[in-house]
Amino acid sequence: ELWVSLEEHQDALELIMSKYRKQMLQLLEGRKREDAEPVLKVHQANSGEIESQIDRICEMGEVMRKAVQVDDEQFFKVQEKLAQLELENKELRELLSISKESFEVGQEDLPD
Repeated sequence: ELWVSLEEHQDALELIMSKYRKQMLQLLEGRKREDAEPVLKVHQANSGEIESQIDRICEMGEVMRKAVQVDDEQFFKVQEKLAQLELENKELRELLSISKESFEVGQEDLPD
């Protein structure tokens, strides 16, 4: 009789402990969600901020790329103009040289 009573007592205790463990597990899971929620909100806020910074960096990169392209175009225009002016200068010097030579030849032909 004592033995049966002890077994019943152990069964009841195991049942109570299993319910206690189940409730504690549910309570811990609920707390984990509550604890994780502020962290999740902070993480989402940081993610949004990082995304906006990445977008700004991409926009700045695009602006820089366009600036480089404009600078390159301007550089090529300046180089082209410089080459054109150098050629023109060379031709003008040749014309001046020819003009001087013809003037000198004309002076030599004149009687003193």
